[in-house]
This record gives sequence, structure tokens and C-alpha cells, in this order.
Amino acid sequence: MTCVFVAGTDTDAGKTIAAAALLYRLAEGAVRTLAMKPVAAGAVATASGLRNSDALQLELAMNARNVSYAEVNPICLAAPIAPHIAAEQAGIKLSVAELLRHQQRLAQHPHDLLLIEGAGGWLVPLNEAETLADFAVAVGAKVVLVVGLKLGCLNHALLTAAAIQQSGAELVGWIGNQPQASVMSYQQENIEYLKAKLPAPCLGILPFEPSADSAKLAGYLLESQALMSLFAGN
Repeated sequence: MTCVFVAGTDTDAGKTIAAAALLYRLAEGAVRTLAMKPVAAGAVATASGLRNSDALQLELAMNARNVSYAEVNPICLAAPIAPHIAAEQAGIKLSVAELLRHQQRLAQHPHDLLLIEGAGGWLVPLNEAETLADFAVAVGAKVVLVVGLKLGCLNHALLTAAAIQQSGAELVGWIGNQPQASVMSYQQENIEYLKAKLPAPCLGILPFEPSADSAKLAGYLLESQALMSLFAGN
């Protein structure tokens, strides 16, 4: 099984829009995709229960069918705060072991690639001792880093890449995402610096998309075959 974990340099880097764009791009090459948002903090109450907008985008972008929302997003928390705090408020104890059980259940559906989107940055806590990074390592996922193209992105990207490598996970690529309408000062120079310094190839640069339509952005990424070659280690 090919498993990719999408991490971000910070909370508003654009993980979801990039993750969904990856799913749409992979589908162009007939790759069977599953998506997972193991923990989501920030949800609205619906007739079907709590729903998180990021998880709903992933559910729409993946091409596997007959998969329930609860399998895509097993832990959905109402408060838009750090997951471990939101879980504590809801009387829930998060753990890597629990998330692994959910991941293994989801992975029983036929697929070629499972994409998992994190929450916040790489080292977001699950509890006093474990982080979402520990879960990514336990799953054996390759990591794609989404870099929000804004002031501070160089430091955030290099620090996160170093932390990913230190954890023992493999950083296989990064995606630059412009999260605001205005282009950051010297954006291209920042991109070129990241291309030279990050220890993984650039998979694409996503421009600002006012409607947050990831399907429109899929064409800015490497082609499906090239992505799968990187993700599968071919």
C-alpha cells in the first residue's frame, strides 16, 4: 500500500486544498485513491452529526466509493482549537494506537494510494506524549510538505523539513501554495531558494484560488504518473 501524509508548515498553509488537488491529479492517471483526515478540530453540527469542511473536501476529491464520512474523518471535534485540547473538552483521549485502528479499517477498501492529511503543523500534539507526526511514522507514510507562500515561509519550511527527517519519515516532495490574493514580496525568489534548499523535489506551485476549487489547481502539479513514481519509490 502506498501511503502519503500531507503536512503543513503551519495551520493556514493550504494543506487541504493541496491534498485535494493531489487526489484530483492522481485520479487523472486512474489511480484509486482513499483519503483520511484522522483528526479534525473545527466542525459544524448537521443532521448526520459533526462535519469538518476539510474532511468533506477530501471525501469529495477521492475516487473510492462506498466509504463513510466516519471512515474518512473518525475523530471530528467541534472546537476550532488544538486537537488535544478540543478532545479533552469533548471527553476524548487521542492516541496513535486509536488512529492506527481507524487507518487500518479504512485501508481495507480497495485502493492504490491512501492520502492522509494532518492537522495544523507537523508536531501537533495528540496527547501529553504523542503527536500526529508519530502517527505518520507509525503508518509508514511518505510525507508531502505544503509550504504557505507568505512571509516567514523559508524558516517554517526548513525547520519542518528538518523535523520530518529527524523523525525518520521520508519527505518525498513539497508543494508551494499561495494562500492569499496578493503575491508575497519576492515570491519567485523564495520559491527558488526552497527548490535549492529543501531535500525533496517541488511537486508544483499553486496560485491563489478564490473559490478554493482544488480540481482547478490539479493541473499545476506534476502529472499522475510522475507523482506515483515518487510516492511508490519507483
